[in-house]
Amino acid sequence: MTAKQPIVFVVDDDAAVRDSIALMLEQTGTSTQLFSSAEDFLAAYQPGDTGCLILDVRMPGMDGMQLQQVLAERQFTLPIIFLTGHGDIPMSVQAIKAGAVDFLTKPITYTRLLASIRSALLESDKRNQANEHHDDAVVRLAKLTKREREVALLVVRGLPNKEIATRLGISHRTVEIHRCNVMRKVSARNVLELARVVGEGGSQYTEKSR
Repeated sequence: MTAKQPIVFVVDDDAAVRDSIALMLEQTGTSTQLFSSAEDFLAAYQPGDTGCLILDVRMPGMDGMQLQQVLAERQFTLPIIFLTGHGDIPMSVQAIKAGAVDFLTKPITYTRLLASIRSALLESDKRNQANEHHDDAVVRLAKLTKREREVALLVVRGLPNKEIATRLGISHRTVEIHRCNVMRKVSARNVLELARVVGEGGSQYTEKSR
């Protein structure tokens, strides 16, 4: 399957800002999509789209900080670069704490903005890979029965089969059988690989095992 090309989404109510960023990125061969409002962006954005978001703070209707919150609530992992003429230190701290990768103030130099965009696109790649690994781990772990999940968690915690058997109230031989089934179903060659899959499965997996 061909990976999607990254897109730099620009959300700013100033047409001159949108157009200047688009022109700059056109020279680097980077795709852009331009929006005059947060609402227009939300209506068009698809969760599978990769890239980054250049976002103004003050706009009519939903402002940039509110859009950042909505994206977080929807669990969209698009890296955000704030670009504003009305920023201050408390606002920048709030934005970064909420997950923004950069907070820039207008006017901004071509070099500085381009460097920030490149960093954001690299971050986008990392997040997309993490999401892919998580999805793969969830699929593998879903093959396990409840008892196998319990055994898997105790195995990755480093417990020997004898102690696992005692904790779960089952025989040592039954633990061995469950352990073999776990390794086979999740395609793990050793405990280290099993631990990686369990870790990438996240809390969704561990919560089911409680």
